Amino acid sequence: MSANNSQSPAGRQNAATYDSAFMKACRREPVPHTPVWFMRQAGRSLPEYRKVREGTAMLESCMMPELVTEITLQPVRRHKVDAAIYFSDIVVPLKAIGIDLDIKPGIGPVVANPIRSRADLAQLRDLTPDDVGYVTQAIGMLTAELGSTPLIGFAGAPFTLASYLVEGGPSRNHEHTKALMYGDPQLWADLLDRLAEITGAFLKVQIEAGASAVQLFDSWVGALAPADYRRSVMPASRKVFDAVASYGVPRIHFGVGTGELLGLMGEAGADVVGVDWRVPMDEAASRVGPGKALQGNIDPAVLFSTREAIEAKADEVLDAAAGLEGHIFNLGHGVLPSTDPEALTRLVEHVHTRTAR
Repeated sequence: MSANNSQSPAGRQNAATYDSAFMKACRREPVPHTPVWFMRQAGRSLPEYRKVREGTAMLESCMMPELVTEITLQPVRRHKVDAAIYFSDIVVPLKAIGIDLDIKPGIGPVVANPIRSRADLAQLRDLTPDDVGYVTQAIGMLTAELGSTPLIGFAGAPFTLASYLVEGGPSRNHEHTKALMYGDPQLWADLLDRLAEITGAFLKVQIEAGASAVQLFDSWVGALAPADYRRSVMPASRKVFDAVASYGVPRIHFGVGTGELLGLMGEAGADVVGVDWRVPMDEAASRVGPGKALQGNIDPAVLFSTREAIEAKADEVLDAAAGLEGHIFNLGHGVLPSTDPEALTRLVEHVHTRTAR
């Protein structure tokens, strides 16, 4: 990504964050230190989060701009991370277009009427900015508070959203999803294409409101073999990335258990490929190939160990990433709910100190 992208349609919104360590790393430029942020840094591991969320349902909280702003800012204040991640949930755009779903505590998103037939596709209408006015409002409030700290917008990728919709909720084996993908490939393609339209529209809203970068979460795509990903998923993911390409903001692609898919995920159009903890960063770089920054990848469970062990594992990640053009330090997945927040704060400080240039 060249400096010319500062003249992109969203360039005026990103001017304050353009020279931040996070944005430089996304563009594979020299950085003052390796930037750090954590997936799920805003959330259950923080006592201040639990306090402000008390008595408010998850989806309801995602639609309250003042609350979203406070929750998004909490880890930036506490941990001094190099980027904020917009507090939301991947099913928010589905809820916004009228899908009958709820997030059940201890379970996750549950869909009342799963999509199993062509007639069911009628549930998926286009998403408009008016459907998510609370997102525009919250991002405006956040960017005013964050100043030079970038805000990362995000969305669920078409495959993961499709699996929730087809299964009716979280699934271990994705049997209904794969049955549809293999048994009715045209319906599957139409479903993912429609979800790509919705997801692209949702990311555009976030970028136009002021997000400096966006991340596409494909939480469940690691359940697929590479050939199935290339044939049945990559076209929709590429469509999402293409939808926001003209804005010139960094586009991050992340999935869990995707070691075999890393090269393909880069091909889908991301500028930065997220790596889970199963593949070392140098090996991941060889799988992704040149021209992409990488993000990752300490195991979230390591944070339950001793300070010395955490720092040793962080150093392993930094050493493996030392030769990369661009590296953003992150966990290999999200912060676990019972993580000690102090461990995260110390980890940020350790990475910043060790990589200061």
